[in-house]
Amino acid sequence: MKSVYSLLLVTLFSVNAFAQKESDDDDDQKGGFKKENLFTGGSVNVSLGGGTTALGISPYFGYSVNRYLDVAVSAGINYISQRQYDPYYYNYLGKVRQTIYGPGAFVRVFPLKFLFLQAQYEYNIIKYKLIYANSQPTDKFNYNASSLLLGAGYAGGREEGSNSFYYFSVAFDVAGSKNSPYIDYNTSGGGKRVIPIIRAGYNIALFQNKVVRGRRTSDD
Repeated sequence: MKSVYSLLLVTLFSVNAFAQKESDDDDDQKGGFKKENLFTGGSVNVSLGGGTTALGISPYFGYSVNRYLDVAVSAGINYISQRQYDPYYYNYLGKVRQTIYGPGAFVRVFPLKFLFLQAQYEYNIIKYKLIYANSQPTDKFNYNASSLLLGAGYAGGREEGSNSFYYFSVAFDVAGSKNSPYIDYNTSGGGKRVIPIIRAGYNIALFQNKVVRGRRTSDD
């Protein structure tokens, strides 16, 4: 796991260093904070499989450091319903329902105009309910879990001069927390399976108008 984190950090640092050099070579790109680089947006996510249904929304607010790199803070709320089985005899035990919410942050790197790599940290506050198939009383728990979601996505309609685009992404939780809401334990032999997190949403540029990623169009 440490090697995954190290590789991610090296990749992000390398891309950011290259992007910063490109930006520094252009006098028009020099300067401090630019409000036209602000953006907002949000996504919906759907995960299906192994008797699991997960639905959620995740709004965010961020800043484009340059044309290669976006950073943002986020929040999310998710609902997960999962059938619970005995891992050895596969008898139906009941249903698990989880409500998950909490803050997060992400980094997006664009090696190509339409392709991005994303690393997202989430701090998940989880309300857990186990509804047994028999008459046994329902169990309820509250706990926390940290997740690191690594993945890639497609940015449709992303053009120079606009940071508004729709996107589709797939990610996996690589943090390894036993409490992760993105792990399915209903596998044969008591094993586990990481559930893919599929998200689709829209990125909305703020204050851009005729501003082209930090430079103005010729008719201004």
